[in-house]
Amino acid sequence: MKSKILLAALSIFLFSALHAQVFISKAKIEYEVKTNIQKTIPNFFFANMLKDQLPQFKTGYYDYTFAGNKSVYKFDHWSDESRKIPDWFKREDEDNIWYCDFSTGILNMQKNVGSQVNIQDSLQNLQWRITNDTRVIAGFNCRKAFTIIFDSVYVFAFYTDEIMISGGPCSIHGLPGMILGMTVPRLYSSWIATKVTVNDVDAAIIKPVKARKTYDTKFLESAIKDNTKDWYSDDATENAEIQKQKAITLWLALL
Repeated sequence: MKSKILLAALSIFLFSALHAQVFISKAKIEYEVKTNIQKTIPNFFFANMLKDQLPQFKTGYYDYTFAGNKSVYKFDHWSDESRKIPDWFKREDEDNIWYCDFSTGILNMQKNVGSQVNIQDSLQNLQWRITNDTRVIAGFNCRKAFTIIFDSVYVFAFYTDEIMISGGPCSIHGLPGMILGMTVPRLYSSWIATKVTVNDVDAAIIKPVKARKTYDTKFLESAIKDNTKDWYSDDATENAEIQKQKAITLWLALL
């Protein structure tokens, strides 16, 4: 008799626990985005003089707003320390916008790469490897995964399946849930969700950027390579640093 009572109680508990889990289909997520600018600034004489006047990190806050299978991700504000950084060093970050429609597989981006360019293309197919490592971010249980973009750049992410959209910061996506934490070591950058808001979400802002003309990512890649093709030095050490800067410029444009 006791065993039957215990079994019934356990069944009720499991049923309640299962149905208590909430899956979020609309929300606004705030990310703290930190970039070690002391690492990204070129190791040249005049650049080194600039480093001494800047903080170690450039820290900005971005909002990822989604409803159903559509999302928009864009800049919101700088940290107090980052406001000391010259405007010309931050302007590109402020102008960039990413819109994704996961139902149609469409990516729409507004990118400032010296001038403003609007990109529309298919979402890239990222091949993820999911691990057993876990972490709690913004109150959500997350699992670690990693992938490679641009042939050699590792992306490490923590995602939660409690937030249903298969999205993430910038154009990174493709996991069975929402990415709440991400690092890209070769860009010296990290993204971490600080807040998830599910009430009063303004779904009206989730739309592509209006533009007279759009280009695909191949055009953007070609334009960046063309703009940086003359970056060269006869000094081997200096040229190695230039090649690194060319790569970072390209990866940031395409991310």
